[in-house]
Amino acid sequence: MLAEALTFLRRHLDEQLRVRLGGSQDDAAGDKVVFLDGDKMDPISFQLNAVTTLLINIEEERILRGADPHVRQTEDGSRQRVQPDIRLILYVLFVARFKKYESAWQHLSMIVEHLQSTRVFEPGTAPELPEGIERLILELVTLGFAEQNEVWSALRTTHHPSILYRVKLIAYRDRRPAEATVIAETQRDLGRIA
Repeated sequence: MLAEALTFLRRHLDEQLRVRLGGSQDDAAGDKVVFLDGDKMDPISFQLNAVTTLLINIEEERILRGADPHVRQTEDGSRQRVQPDIRLILYVLFVARFKKYESAWQHLSMIVEHLQSTRVFEPGTAPELPEGIERLILELVTLGFAEQNEVWSALRTTHHPSILYRVKLIAYRDRRPAEATVIAETQRDLGRIA
């Protein structure tokens, strides 16, 4: 599901930049938003004249857990015993590398503008959203100077124009639920303490 979510974002943003810049959507060699080349990971090398999408962290969302995370109610009203859903938050860095410095910021500005107007992706509003992903919510993240330094030091490369987004609510669900046992009656036996 991680690959599908990241691929969806890359394709969606690539299409949006092509439309805004007037490029052909069939020109694969001229992708505006790309992934890192697997052969250029040590040290990292960002593609020239493109915005590179880079996953820099994954975090578990624990706040939105249900009251009983081990039970799921189906559409017909029956209850199933399951392992709790794992809800993930992805931190995605968009890095622009262009010969002209202002071109990098132009591309990043278009991404910010688009994601400001389209912050939530759901099957109703984004039919190309992969099956199994209920919703993606994107939030801009602002890092302080020390945190930015840590990110770029970890990447072992020089700083490039970039923006960081938090992508929320990618859920992994238990695909093999068992029927939940129902407790019909409870008994208490309180002994007297002498």
